[in-house]
Amino acid sequence: MVGVKGRTVENDDQAHAAFDEALSHPETGIIIITESVSAMISEKVSLYTFSHDFPLIIEIPGSSGRDPGRPGLREMVNEAIGINL
Repeated sequence: MVGVKGRTVENDDQAHAAFDEALSHPETGIIIITESVSAMISEKVSLYTFSHDFPLIIEIPGSSGRDPGRPGLREMVNEAIGINL
């Protein structure tokens, strides 16, 4: 991926700053954020996700794997297209 920049955060303040910085660039099309960082700033992520179409916000598992109780990508896609297994 060309032009992909990443940031590592360790607390809520850094997470807020990194998210705001990503949103400040008009060329940003997708923001990929780990589930644990998204949980740190869940109100901000939810508010943005439900009030804006662009950029797309994608939550992914962190290096330690998926957070307990969170559906995997397959489960989310199946639910979105109406497949019940």
